Amino acid sequence: MQNSKLKTLFIYNFLDKFSDDEHPLSTTDLISMLADKGIKCERKSIYADIAALNEIGCDIVTVTSPKRGFFMATRTFEIPEVMLLIDAVSSAGFITPKKTESLIEKLETLVSVEQAKTMKSQVYVDTNCAKCDNEEIYIIIDRLNSAITENKKVKFIYRRRSVDVQNRKKHTEKTFTVSPYALIWRDDHYYLVCNNQKYDNLMNLRIDRMKKLEILDENSRHFSEVSHYKEKFDEQDYVSKRFNMFSGDECKVTLKCNIQLQEEMLDRFGKNIPLTAVDGSHFETTVSATMSDGFVSWLMQYGDGVEVTSPKNLAKIVRDKAKSIYNIYKGKL
Repeated sequence: MQNSKLKTLFIYNFLDKFSDDEHPLSTTDLISMLADKGIKCERKSIYADIAALNEIGCDIVTVTSPKRGFFMATRTFEIPEVMLLIDAVSSAGFITPKKTESLIEKLETLVSVEQAKTMKSQVYVDTNCAKCDNEEIYIIIDRLNSAITENKKVKFIYRRRSVDVQNRKKHTEKTFTVSPYALIWRDDHYYLVCNNQKYDNLMNLRIDRMKKLEILDENSRHFSEVSHYKEKFDEQDYVSKRFNMFSGDECKVTLKCNIQLQEEMLDRFGKNIPLTAVDGSHFETTVSATMSDGFVSWLMQYGDGVEVTSPKNLAKIVRDKAKSIYNIYKGKL
């Protein structure tokens, strides 16, 4: 009986790992593979086991050409889905090179061995992608999740890289004690949205720059004390109004844009923002955003394609920034 149960499990494993529509396993293949595991069986029992596996929800298909055999037709993840996940892992800057390799190997087990080989030849892993070297990050993420769930403050050391006047690379370190509210992946970086106990606002800190994080016994400050969120911290709303994860005061901004930038505005602010035609070449939209250096930089990437018409103080900030950039190059070109 024990061998019978093991046999069924081994057959499932063999089909899941080694078979696909282009590489079916024959009864002879399965008998040979089972023999390598010390299990002897007849052909009829193979058919019975496969029928039993199909009865409990497996999708094992029988084929007769080019040879008679079986393959796992449906898996939890399809090949395009696994490829998307591998792309995401490869490009994520907060995942270390060592962990990137480990995660990709795990993702490849979600398809057959032959399909994994094909994927390797089709997926480009950017080895020049800037990856963090902080192996603590996975412990830190786990502890932050626990702290958020348990409503506890955390304490950690935060590092920043810099270069001194002698062009020597160095790190500056500062200890933070914060109330954590959310973990957000944005622009290929993982951020902690939190409140520094010294201030009455929210701040965003890169998780890959943290080390020696510990969960404190002290309860977190409620986010309603430092934000406009009352019952629930709305991560989606929070992210939609921030640029490059810079913090700032939220306001309504009216933009006059070149007609060719409609898709960009819809992609950035959502499909429900109002679009009003100004003339044949421009439209106007009013959106919610935070007044920050990140937002100003985002606006300026469009050059004369976007004009801030309201509020006037933001328009002045953009104008002054443009003048500052002009003065850098004035007389040099």
